[in-house]
Amino acid sequence: MGIVSKNNNLGKPGELMSEFLMKPKIDFAFKEIMMNEQARIGFLSAILKLDPTDIKTTELLNTNLRKLHEDEKQGILDVRILLNNATEIDIEIQLSMLNVWADRALFYLAKMYTEQIRPGQNYSVFKKCVSISILDFTLFQEDTEFYSCFHIREDNRHTLYTDKMEFHILELPKLPDELKEDSGDILLWAKFINAERKEEFDMLAEKNVYIESAYEQLQVISQDRQKRLEYEAREKAILDYNQGMFEAEQRGMQRGKQEGIQQGIQQGRQEGIYAIISGGLEDGLSEERILSRLQQYFSLTKEQAMQYYHQFTKK
Repeated sequence: MGIVSKNNNLGKPGELMSEFLMKPKIDFAFKEIMMNEQARIGFLSAILKLDPTDIKTTELLNTNLRKLHEDEKQGILDVRILLNNATEIDIEIQLSMLNVWADRALFYLAKMYTEQIRPGQNYSVFKKCVSISILDFTLFQEDTEFYSCFHIREDNRHTLYTDKMEFHILELPKLPDELKEDSGDILLWAKFINAERKEEFDMLAEKNVYIESAYEQLQVISQDRQKRLEYEAREKAILDYNQGMFEAEQRGMQRGKQEGIQQGIQQGRQEGIYAIISGGLEDGLSEERILSRLQQYFSLTKEQAMQYYHQFTKK
């Protein structure tokens, strides 16, 4: 690929288009990578543990920016794929912490499942639905594995109830720093999605022919001026959203300190606790974060903090 003129520069001053590579974990870039059929086959065969030769067709379905609520700022740009005309797959990337991610993923998978049937049809029309979540935060705090797969099974005998719903989770912060000789394809793909430097991409492309196709696609879209503008707009929207959430949390902490602790001194411990809960709820903080503040400021156990929280929210 030749060096382009400086007149075609975008982004940072002095940065040539040919030197720029999108980050695959920005959902816009990942969606564009999945436009490449070989990349789709390689990624899906790795996650679903299929032989790539068993994947006959991978049809891209409608992909758009969807929101759970109209006033939601960020939304999710997902990738929908129909595999072998028998399995619908929804791939989502979430970069910022979202405590209700499991509920959200379940909601959208259930919606995808129920949307398959129309009035007058019977239940035989239902295809298997698979959710693949790529998260740049830790969802399962007690677990060190970066990859998890969930099915609907009986609690004691582990009998599979149905294979029509399946959840795959990749937690990028849990990725190991170094690869081993026997590193599996799921890890290679996760490292590719999380990569930012050319050296990382080059190394991973050498280890997997499908990742090589994904890397080639990444290089192509990174040199497309229009796609780069769309990518940068999407990246900015995500950064702005994350900054807004951070500032809201900081305001909640400050308000909790100023109002909650002061009231706790002047009007009693219970009113101070309730002030922190109220301030946290107003700023949209999660239950988990509010409980953490209560434990920190008032030396409460988690159970005590939960008791105060539930007492307040039931008023």
